[in-house]
Amino acid sequence: MSITRRIFLRNGALAVVGTAALPSFLTRAADGALSLGRGNQRLVVIFQRGAADGLNIVVPHGEPAYYSMRPSINIPRNAVLDLDGFFGLHPAMASLRPLWNQRHLAIVHAAGSPDPTRSHFDAQDFMESGTPGVKATEDGWLNRALHALPTPDEKSAFRAIALGPSLPRILSGSEPAVAVNNIHDFGVGGRNANAAPMANTFEAMYEHSLDSVLHGTGQETFEAVKMLKSANPSQYTPAPGADYPRGRFSESLQQLAQLIKANLGVEVAFADLGGWDHHVNEGSTQGQIANVLRDFSQSLSAFWTDLGDLAEDTVIVTMSEFGRTARENGNRGTDHGHANVMFIMGGPVKGGKVYGRWPGLEQSQLYEGRDLAVTTDFRRVLGEAVYEHLRNKSLDRVFPGFENKPDAFLKYLG
Repeated sequence: MSITRRIFLRNGALAVVGTAALPSFLTRAADGALSLGRGNQRLVVIFQRGAADGLNIVVPHGEPAYYSMRPSINIPRNAVLDLDGFFGLHPAMASLRPLWNQRHLAIVHAAGSPDPTRSHFDAQDFMESGTPGVKATEDGWLNRALHALPTPDEKSAFRAIALGPSLPRILSGSEPAVAVNNIHDFGVGGRNANAAPMANTFEAMYEHSLDSVLHGTGQETFEAVKMLKSANPSQYTPAPGADYPRGRFSESLQQLAQLIKANLGVEVAFADLGGWDHHVNEGSTQGQIANVLRDFSQSLSAFWTDLGDLAEDTVIVTMSEFGRTARENGNRGTDHGHANVMFIMGGPVKGGKVYGRWPGLEQSQLYEGRDLAVTTDFRRVLGEAVYEHLRNKSLDRVFPGFENKPDAFLKYLG
């Protein structure tokens, strides 16, 4: 997708900078000459940390057992935002319903990891490494997804980014990646999440950091970062209708939208949102889960709107380490479960459909007699995005040990 200098300056919030002062990297980006490779495809992964309750997020309101097992925390049928007569969204997710109606949002239910662990730490590690049950994997699947792709003509420090204080497991590996904690002050972490905090400025990090994550990426990229900083990113104005709520997750997505719209070569990105571990007083249409779902949904909707035409080349996938028990517990909450729900948004997505096989919630259908069973491996969902959207055909390297053939894909991308 080409971009004019005028549009670049407006969308990138760099209008205060004269074009004569632009370094060559930004000049080429403004002229649409920045080559990102393979048509500017981007994959954004969102992690819901804490094990989100998929049964109260995408509600199987056509399943009688759902209501009998959750007498105090179910989402009443008259409150559910119906999708297809059987499934419906939690009412706090109303901001995502237009994307469903426009067929830019797809859902995969009963998805998850085949590993039986109920440990947050282990399950998150397996979901980020892409190797369930294997703790020895050193890198993350999202980093490996970049490894077999052609290197862009213009190297960019922003090719793989995480929005947060340190680089997550999912982006660790041989491909350079950075963690951007706050674009306003450009606090950035390197590959090692346990490394000592780096200097607050790119100048100090570029010159003195022992981590080589930015070294070798080119002086022009460094100049581009300096230019963004001098342009005062706090003056960025989202697109009309992109109403970001307040909060860390929303701020992360707004900053990611800014980096993408500045045409700085983002190919893969990662952000996360905590607050999903609802053992006590989970709530129903109001309460804890409603509050976090409202933040989650409004932030994603604003991000989608903010991207504008760039959303056509973007796929967003959400995931959580595991789901919650089918039955509510004695504290009006839910405990660690098994299968969950995943959302997929994007221009190429064949949305308006719930994918996957529904296993049912009758006692004989439950996993270990207590949880929604996994019928779609999360690697099947992610593998389709890597193969069809990023066009990395080496899925055996991205998800080693898992047979991920294209003929077994859910076909949610068109």
